[in-house]
Order: sequence, then C-alpha cells, then structure tokens
Amino acid sequence: MHCPFCKHEQTQVIDSRTSEDGTTIRRRRRCLKCEKRFTTYERVELSMPSIIKRGGGRCEYDQKKLRASMMLALRKRPVSRERVDEAINRIEQKMLALGEREVRSDRLGELVMGELRGLDKVAYVRFASVYRNFEDVQKFADMAREV
Repeated sequence: MHCPFCKHEQTQVIDSRTSEDGTTIRRRRRCLKCEKRFTTYERVELSMPSIIKRGGGRCEYDQKKLRASMMLALRKRPVSRERVDEAINRIEQKMLALGEREVRSDRLGELVMGELRGLDKVAYVRFASVYRNFEDVQKFADMAREV
C-alpha cells in the first residue's frame, strides 16, 4: 500500500476492524517513511458471470434487466420491493455460487422462476408462460395446475 502523502511503498498496519455487516475491513496504517497515519478500506469485489443467450450470443449480466422482467411479472401483485430485492440477491448469490464465468440464460430463467414461485403464484405463471414460450393452451394449463 502506497502512502497517500509521500507515496512511499511501505506502510504498517496498526489496527484492523471488520465492519458490522462483515463485508468491509477498516485498516489504520502508518507510513514507515513520513510517519503519517491514514485509513484504508477493503471489500470483496465479485464479478457476475456473463449470460449466454438462447441464440448463442453473449451479454453482461444486467440487474436492471432482471428486475424489470420480474417487476413485469409482478405487475399489480401484492409483493413488496424489499421481497423482490431479496429474491434478486438470492438469484445473484446462486449464480456466483455456480463458480462459472458464463451462465446460460435458461439457467438464469429457472432461477427466476423458482424465486417467483415463492413470491407470487400469478407472477410465476406469467413469467413461465413467456419464458417457456408455450405453443398450445394444454401445456399452459398443465403448468398452471402444477402451481
């Protein structure tokens, strides 16, 4: 760690503390050259996997797109924004837990359907009907009966 005052390359950690939520470490440091003290913060930087679309194209994961598709399915349904945020966090955690650099869009769709099923059955049916692209009414009726 470089000293922000004199740019010296060697500093000493005087004190380390973990934040209350456990996601950040606060470190007090002292420059070994100029003796000035300063604080640094460390946090984990995770990168979401890329999404492989059905046609084979690739795109970056976009939380806004995920939220928009879930909110469309949840339109006029009694589900709070907090519950949607929690569901999105669970989906992202599951994607990260896969440990893959790329995730197929159908896998992401299955994760979304699983969360919507727990949030609201009507939203689940709405999303599944578009996601699974039902060709006939019987397949749609079968899926609705499952719920």
